Amino acid sequence: MVVQSKHFLNTAPSLVLDSLEGLCSINTHLALDPIHRVVYLADQDRSKVALLCGGGSGHEPSHSGFVGQGALTAAVCGNVFASPSAGQVRRGIDLIDNEKGTIIVVKNYTGDVLNFGLAKEEYAARYPDKADRVKFVIVGDDVAVGRTQGSIVGRRGLAGVCLVYKIAGALAQTGASVDEVYDVAQFVSSRLGTIGVGLDHCHVPGTAVPDTHLGANELEIGLGIHNESGHRRISPVPPLFELIPTLLEMITSTTDKERSFVPFKNDGTDRVVLLVNNLGGLSELELGGVVAEVRRALDKSGIKIMRLLSGSFMTSLNMPGFSITMLLLPAANDTGTPSADLILSLLDDSTNTPGWKWSSRSVPKSPSISSSFPTATHAKAWSASLKAPDINQFNSAVERACRALITAEPEITRMDSIAGDGDCGLTLKGGATAVLEALSKNSISGNDVLGSVITVSRIAESAMGGTSGALYSIFFSALAQALAKSSSSTATQEVWCTALEAALGSLYTYTRARPPSRTLVDPLAAFISVLPSGLAAAVKAAREAAEGTKNIEAKAGRSAYVDSTKLITEQVADPGAWGVKVVVEALAQ
Repeated sequence: MVVQSKHFLNTAPSLVLDSLEGLCSINTHLALDPIHRVVYLADQDRSKVALLCGGGSGHEPSHSGFVGQGALTAAVCGNVFASPSAGQVRRGIDLIDNEKGTIIVVKNYTGDVLNFGLAKEEYAARYPDKADRVKFVIVGDDVAVGRTQGSIVGRRGLAGVCLVYKIAGALAQTGASVDEVYDVAQFVSSRLGTIGVGLDHCHVPGTAVPDTHLGANELEIGLGIHNESGHRRISPVPPLFELIPTLLEMITSTTDKERSFVPFKNDGTDRVVLLVNNLGGLSELELGGVVAEVRRALDKSGIKIMRLLSGSFMTSLNMPGFSITMLLLPAANDTGTPSADLILSLLDDSTNTPGWKWSSRSVPKSPSISSSFPTATHAKAWSASLKAPDINQFNSAVERACRALITAEPEITRMDSIAGDGDCGLTLKGGATAVLEALSKNSISGNDVLGSVITVSRIAESAMGGTSGALYSIFFSALAQALAKSSSSTATQEVWCTALEAALGSLYTYTRARPPSRTLVDPLAAFISVLPSGLAAAVKAAREAAEGTKNIEAKAGRSAYVDSTKLITEQVADPGAWGVKVVVEALAQ
């Protein structure tokens, strides 16, 4: 599986500085030292403790995106995945020099610890009277690397450091002393656990394209934010309801001798701050699903979420993955620790840092799944007087058509990925699956043709959605209306011909597409117009019309926005038209 490796940039070497200039252009309260690549508060209150962080770039919004009132005072930025030099860090310390002291917060990576540590020691040597006012906090929250493997280097720093930024920064904003801020930062750091998972690694701009050897249906648990290999790989990719409990167990376990880094009690009294972090390449849609599943899993385990944060906090360029961080809050009877109320209030305090995501500042509530509005109920408005000539044959034909659509999904999806937005195959498959379910429950049956058509219309609306769902729903609704006007008790070919022609006329009210248009209308109209001459002839006409869309310039539908020359050259049929072809061919078998 090859990593996505295309990027928008001027040059790979200029990317970091270009990005920092963009950040400071958007956020006018930030200033930039371009030589040393330090982002800092333009109007710093030097009567308060300052927080300095940094590291390699490629983790945005970390670290520069967390500079702001109530968070970091400055961030020092290295090249992509490379620590800044000690000289850069010294410049950062000088820029935020203040009356009260500076806390340096770094993720536990060798380069960061060495270069930031060297800068701290050099600063202390230059200014011995200020040496005790510069503190050093190393954050290691990864739980993927076990105690044995990490016995010397310790746990890697991941997204948990963002919570340290916010909590310590908010405390500094209140005017707390450097020792007070340091103690709280250390405590928060000691109560963090993070585990990451990815579908693939990321690509560093300007480097050769790697092949991670992750299969198309494989994921990696515990991979690092610098493309380091993970704890283990799993194939096939499990559903979230199986994956999430496995990840949470790595954070909360107290029996795993290699882990158990955080003192969870697992007795129903644990309270946490939950951070679900996008590693850079995950869609918002998927991230929302991850959040929901983590919430369900923690509720089931008896761990109470006091605050829930989600979004991009600590990324790894374009890595398609996420990480879960939990900050275990102190219990009410814990002594010698900051209170949970204090930590939560600091987390809730306002900040103008661009990287901090909005949160509700309250305990998350269970999502509402019902409406306060009454649901209208409708009595069955038709009688089951219209039957198929052969009920079993009708049911079998519907089943064949649905299974044919499901089988054709990959090919229709391929067509739509070229000619449209790539969803047509899945949309049709979703509708077909729902129709099969209705068929199994006798909601669709040749014993009630009119009711079956109405059910298909409703399924098209609810299970398909989008343009295709609306078109199918309109067509089948109109077909039901036409069938209801028939005086026959049997759905003969003549009844179908009359009703289908009327339904097509109604569909034309809502779409400008007329054959030939390179849409589903082409084979649908061909089928209906030839059906009086027999089913075989109608299917042949629909097939030819669908095949013909390969050579037609699009006048409507999804392909109207795509280069027709390319579609004709590559002989790509219209996906919607192909779906109609698949249906009518299966009906006639």
